[in-house]
Amino acid sequence: MADDTVASQNRGPEVRTVTIALFVAATVAVILRFISRAGIVRRISADDYAMILAWLIAFGFTFSICYGTTVGLGRHEETISPEDQRPLKISEYTFSNPALMATKASICLFYLTLAKNQQIFKWTTIATLVVVNVAGTALTLLNIFQCRPVGGPFEETVSPNVKCIDIIALYLSSAPINIITDLALLLLPMPTLTAMRLPRNEKIIVIITFSFGFFVTAVDVVRIAYLQSASVSRAERGSASLASRGGDFSWVASLSFMWSAIEVDVGIICACVPGIKPLAAKVFPSLFRRIKHSRGSGNHSYGHDDAQKNNHNRASMMTPPQSPMNLRHGNSGQADGGQENGNMGMMDFLTTPDMNTNDQNTSDRIHEEEEDGEVGLVDFLDPPRSPTFHKSDTAMTASSTKARKGSLTVFDFVNMKSPKSMVKMSNQEALPALCFVTILFFLWGFAYGLLAILNAQFRGVIQASIGQALGLHAAYFGAYFVAPLTFGRIVFNKGGFRQTFIVGLCVYGTGTMVFWPSAVLLSYPAFLVSNFIVGLGVSTLELGGNPFIALCGPPQYAEVRLNISQAVQAIGSVVSPILAQKVMFKGVTDAPSLIDIQWTYLGIALFVVILALVFYYLPLPEATDEDLQKLADEWEGVNTRKVAGIEVTYLALAFGVFSNFCYVGGQEAVASIFQQYVAVVRPRSDISPFDYEAVAHTVFALGRFLSALAGLIFTPRWILMYLYVGCIITCALAMNLTGYAGVAMVVLIFFFESGIFSIIFAMCIRGLGRRTKMGSVVLTASTSGGAIGPAIINAVRNSRGIPYGFCIPLALFAFGLLLPVYTTAIPAARHQVDPSHTRSDDVDSSPSKSSSLSKGFGRVISNVVKRRKRPRESPTADDMGEKSRDAPG
Repeated sequence: MADDTVASQNRGPEVRTVTIALFVAATVAVILRFISRAGIVRRISADDYAMILAWLIAFGFTFSICYGTTVGLGRHEETISPEDQRPLKISEYTFSNPALMATKASICLFYLTLAKNQQIFKWTTIATLVVVNVAGTALTLLNIFQCRPVGGPFEETVSPNVKCIDIIALYLSSAPINIITDLALLLLPMPTLTAMRLPRNEKIIVIITFSFGFFVTAVDVVRIAYLQSASVSRAERGSASLASRGGDFSWVASLSFMWSAIEVDVGIICACVPGIKPLAAKVFPSLFRRIKHSRGSGNHSYGHDDAQKNNHNRASMMTPPQSPMNLRHGNSGQADGGQENGNMGMMDFLTTPDMNTNDQNTSDRIHEEEEDGEVGLVDFLDPPRSPTFHKSDTAMTASSTKARKGSLTVFDFVNMKSPKSMVKMSNQEALPALCFVTILFFLWGFAYGLLAILNAQFRGVIQASIGQALGLHAAYFGAYFVAPLTFGRIVFNKGGFRQTFIVGLCVYGTGTMVFWPSAVLLSYPAFLVSNFIVGLGVSTLELGGNPFIALCGPPQYAEVRLNISQAVQAIGSVVSPILAQKVMFKGVTDAPSLIDIQWTYLGIALFVVILALVFYYLPLPEATDEDLQKLADEWEGVNTRKVAGIEVTYLALAFGVFSNFCYVGGQEAVASIFQQYVAVVRPRSDISPFDYEAVAHTVFALGRFLSALAGLIFTPRWILMYLYVGCIITCALAMNLTGYAGVAMVVLIFFFESGIFSIIFAMCIRGLGRRTKMGSVVLTASTSGGAIGPAIINAVRNSRGIPYGFCIPLALFAFGLLLPVYTTAIPAARHQVDPSHTRSDDVDSSPSKSSSLSKGFGRVISNVVKRRKRPRESPTADDMGEKSRDAPG
C-alpha cells in the first residue's frame, strides 16, 4: 500500500503548470514594455537589452524545468525508470542565477538613468550593480562546476571518484545575497521619490510603480523556505548530490525549482512595470486624467484650458528638496536648465503624463535629444505630450509653490528644514530625538545577547575548541577597532549622525543575514566573518549613538543622558539571552535545528531595514564642527590650558582611550568566565549559572540607572573613581571567597562596572570642539579591548584556576583607574572634565567644605522637577584660580 502511495505521488504537473503560467505572464510584460518603449517613448536603452537577456535565460530555465517534469522531476527516485535517469540529471543541472543577475542588472541600469544628478543614489546603485554581477557570476560558476569532473554525474554508472557539492546547500547559502540585493533595489529610489514635490495621488502612483519589487523579496523568502525544507528532508534521508542521487532529490527539490522559476518571472514582471506606464497612460487616458483631477494638495482639477498652467506648476515641483544624503553634492535637480539642454528632469520621468498630446512637438523634442546623445528621463515613463514648458512664465510657478507650501502629503513624511542644533537644545527639546536614538542602544544590546547564545549553540554543534570560541569573540570586538577608524570615520565626518546610523543599521542587517550560510554550511570561517560584520555594524551605531546622546541637550547633563541610554542597552542584553535560551534557541542541538533559528535573524534584518528607513525620514538634530567649536570656546580658558605642554583636552582623551580599553577588556574577561566561576564556587546551587548571569546583567542595568541619578548629585569623576575602586575590591574578594559570598562578589562586579563607560565617554569628549568627532572615533575604537581580556584570563585560568583568573580584570581595572586619578589630581584637568554647572559655583572643593547631600538633593529637585538649569557663564580669572570640588560631600 505504501509503495502504491509513493508511486502515485507526482508534483510534476503542478510544477509545470505554475512555471509555464508565470513565464507567459513575464513574456507578456516584456512585450508590453517594448511596445511602450519602442512605439511610444521611441527609445531603447541598455536596461532594455539587459531585460531581453534576462528573458532569454528565463526561457531556457523554464524549458529545463518543464522537460524535467516529463522525465521524473517531482516524483520519487524509486519510481523513475533507468532510461529517464540521465535526462533527468541533465535537466536538474539548470539554475536561476544568470536570469536573476540579468534582471537585477537591468533594474540597476534603469536606476542609473534616474541618478544623473543624485550622487549618493548613483554610487549606491553602481555598488549594487557590482555586487549583483560579481555574486551572480560566482554562483553561476559554482553551479556549472559543482561536480568534478563536470560530466561525471551524467554517466549511467557514476564513478566513486566523482565529487559534487550539495547544490541545495549552495542555494541556501546564496539566499542572503539575493535578499540583500532585492531590498537594495526596492529601497534605493525611495528617498528620491518620496522627496518629490508632487500631489499626493501622483506620488502614490509613482511609489507603487517602484514598489513591486516587494513581491520579489516575498517570493525569495518563500523559495528559501522550500529550499530549507528540502535540505532538512535530505539530511534526514542521507546526504545527496547530483553524483550520489541520495535523499530523493527529484522529489524534495521539485518545489524549490518551481519557486526559483517564480522568483525569476516575478522579477522580470516587476522590472517591466515602470516601463509599461506610458502604454497604460495611452490605453487608459481617462484613468490617469481622473488621478490628475483628484489632486488634494492645493492644486485642484483642471481641464484643457488649464493644462498649460498646471504644466508650469509641475515644473516648479520637478526638483526634490535637498536631501540630507546629498548635502555635499549640490542641487539634485536642474529642471529648467535641463529643459533648455534637452535633458528632461526626473519628475518628467516619474509623473503622470498629460493626455493632451501633440505627437509632432514631442517627436521633434525626442529627436533633438537623441542627436545630443541625451534622452530625458520623461521618456522612460511618459508618452509624448504637449504643451511644452516655457521657463519664462514664472508667475504661475511661484503661485504653485506658494499654494503647496505647508501642505505635506502622506509621502512627504517630514519637513526637510534642518532642526535646531543639538548643542543648543534644552532637555525638553532634545527628548524626542534622544528617545528615538535610544532605540538603537536597545538594538545593539539585544544583538550582543543573541550573539552570545548563538555562538554558544554553534560551538556545541560543531564541537568547537576554546580557542575557536575566543576567536568568535575576538572577531566581534576586533570590528570595533576596524569600523570607526575606516569607513565609520568617513561617514561620521562627512554625513553626520543620521548617515552614520543608517550605514550602521545596513551593515548590521547584512551581518545578521550572513549567519544563514554560516549555519547551513556549518563553517567556522563563515561564522567568524558573520560575527565580524555584525561587530562592524554595531560599532558604527555606537560611533554615532554615544556622542549623539552626550551632545544632544545641555552639556552639564551629558553623563546622565548617556547612562540612561546605556541602561536601556543593558536591558536589551538582559532580555535577549533569556529569550534566546528559553524560547528562540531552545532545543538547538544539530545542524537542521541551527538552520531553523536563522528565521529569527531574517526577521531582525527586516526590522533593521525598516528602522534605517525611519531614521532617514526622522528629523534628527545635527551638530556641525562650528557648533561644537563654539560650545568649546565658551570655556576657552579651561579647555586650552596645558599640562606638561599638552592641552588638557588631548590628555583627557588619551587617558580616556586607555581607561576605556582596559575597562572593556576587564568587563569581557569577567563575563567570559562568569558561569564557570559560579559552577566552581557554588557547585550544588538550585539556581543555574545561566540564571545567576541573568541576575548579574539585571544588576548591571540597574547600576546604570543609579549612576545616572548619581550624576545629578555628584561630580562624574568622583563617581568614576568609586566605581573603579569597587571593581578592584570585588575582584580581589572574588579570588578568595567561595559559596554565596563568592557569587555575590562577582555579581557586584557587574554593578560597579555599570556606569564606567558612559562617564569615560562623556567626560573625555568634553571641550574637544571641532575635534569632538575624532574623539568619538578613537574612544569607540578603544572598545576593542574586549577582544583581548577573555584570551588573557583564559590562559591564567588554565594554569592557576578560575578564581585566580580574576587577577586579570583586577589589574585592568587598576590601570583604568588612572583616568579618575589624573582628573582629580591635576587642577587643570578637574576644570576641563567637570560639567559646566560645577565649574562656576565650586569655590572651595576641599572635602571639609563640599556641599552636603541635602544641597545635592536640592539640585535634583531643581533640575528634574522644576526643569531649571543655571545659565552658562564664562569663567572669570578668579574662577580659574579656584579649585573645583574634590569630594561629593
